[in-house]
Amino acid sequence: MKNAVIGNNKQKANLIVLGAVPRLLYLLQQETSSTELRTECAVVLGSLAMGTENNVKSLLDCHIIPALLQGLLSPDLKFIEACLRCLRTIFISPVTPEDLLYTGPDHQTILFNHGAVQNIAHLLVSPSYKVRMQALKCFSVLAFENPQVSMTLVNVSVDGELLPQIFVKMLQRDKPIEMQLTSAKCLTSMCRAGAIRTDDSCIVLKTLPCLVRMCSKERLLEERVEGAETLAYLIETDVELQRTASITDHLIVMLADYFKYPSSVSAITDIKRLDHDLKHAHELRQAAFKLYASLGANDEDIRKKIIETENMMDRIVNGLSESSIKVRLAAVRCLHSLSRSVQQLRTSFQDHAVWKPLMKVLQNAPNEILVVASSTLCNLLLEFSPSKEPILESGAIELLCSLTQSENLALRVNGIWALMNMAFQAEQKIKSDILRGLSTEQLFQLLSDSDVNVLMKTLGLLRNLLSTRPHIDHIMSTHGKQIMQAVTLILEGEHNIEVKEQTLCILANIADGTTAKELIMTNDDILQKIKYYMSHSNAKLQLAAMFCISNLIWNEEEGSQERQDKLRDLGIVDILHKLSQSSDPNLCDKAKTALQQYLA
Repeated sequence: MKNAVIGNNKQKANLIVLGAVPRLLYLLQQETSSTELRTECAVVLGSLAMGTENNVKSLLDCHIIPALLQGLLSPDLKFIEACLRCLRTIFISPVTPEDLLYTGPDHQTILFNHGAVQNIAHLLVSPSYKVRMQALKCFSVLAFENPQVSMTLVNVSVDGELLPQIFVKMLQRDKPIEMQLTSAKCLTSMCRAGAIRTDDSCIVLKTLPCLVRMCSKERLLEERVEGAETLAYLIETDVELQRTASITDHLIVMLADYFKYPSSVSAITDIKRLDHDLKHAHELRQAAFKLYASLGANDEDIRKKIIETENMMDRIVNGLSESSIKVRLAAVRCLHSLSRSVQQLRTSFQDHAVWKPLMKVLQNAPNEILVVASSTLCNLLLEFSPSKEPILESGAIELLCSLTQSENLALRVNGIWALMNMAFQAEQKIKSDILRGLSTEQLFQLLSDSDVNVLMKTLGLLRNLLSTRPHIDHIMSTHGKQIMQAVTLILEGEHNIEVKEQTLCILANIADGTTAKELIMTNDDILQKIKYYMSHSNAKLQLAAMFCISNLIWNEEEGSQERQDKLRDLGIVDILHKLSQSSDPNLCDKAKTALQQYLA
């Protein structure tokens, strides 16, 4: 059987159809079978697994994996090796569900708890290159996004040398590329987990330059993809590393080359290369976008350099409409990173009408894209961004209002945040459209959201809606009752200082309206609350409450006398006298100014 099936897919399929697999597995698991027989069975099964994906499916259906794993408990090394080879072949196949073995953080931990680190470490100094390489790969997978493993690796030593030092030796230029890349990945994971400092020379002088080298034209496409993605992860949250990378080997210009695949094909002999290029073209674009996003995350000068790279904005705009979801996500991330720049929002973003493809991306995209795209939209809606008008005309209000109803917390935050930015210094029509789009029910829903971020942004939105007198009066005339109810609810609830301060600021805005004032003056409950916060132990809340009072008693305005009298009867003047003696200069000034209104 073994000789018949080697290299012959037709024979493999025949044997499977004839029912050889269950029989082979039966013999493999029989304690009474000789070790030679069990080993031969494992070898034939391994050969069958080398065939088509359908073959692998047939083997999986017969529960081959538990049988082979059981085989690993045998004392016989030859049999163990045959079982391992077969397992490896099966797990390399894309049809095998990975959860049958180890993936995910909990599995990293299981391997870690069973002594994987100690047992694999000494293999890093094995005389065989293949063994060293596999041990290194194991570590790169074990440590990936796993602080527990990474923290341990720093202190493990082999033959008196610490692992980080061994990894650094494996990074050197004379080592095979695969080894350089994989050890750079190990050091990157350890750095991101906080096990190695970002300013440690092994990161700044060894790992980072090695990864930049991997992005150069000399490298294979696969290596360039892996190099760029690893570097993006290494520098993602550290501005100094971003600055260092941006000036190493002209990296920013070097990455522009990632967009030039597939290159134009001259001769027919290049068809094979074209096929290879095509396969890697979208991976290259995704990697470049990711790395640009990391490079530009914090530094204004780097963002400027990225945007000035040839056709950069066009490339991002094209990336937003690519068929590959991974490229779209990476392009949106890159755009989001660049949209943090006020300068670029006013110039490049405007020249390229970036908002158009962005709005298109926001229509029925999966959540992970929606989260980044809606964050970008928040930035495009800031008051100094010229994109604000056209975005509004393209139906943004409706879209954002629907995001505020999402199950996904990040989307709710972004939806309400974008509306808050949109309402800032906006004209009355936009404000009314937002209120209409949200509906009072939804506004209350958001004000009672369990997440404090959603609550703060919703209060921010209300505060922006209630600014400038005519707007305040107009909105309070249509939504006054509900807004006062919401304010009462929050001031009575268990909320932090920031939330209460923001709510009192909204009240101060209402108190600044001409007709809106009356909604406070006729509401004894609210007046008592303002009085309570004037004597609160927190100065921020005291100040916010004073703003309300000042706006209510201001002399030049109609009806100020009646309001002053009513507030005096409430005992407000006594509190103002007390506050004018305060050791806090802000409170003291504010109280004195308010008292002058009474004297004038």
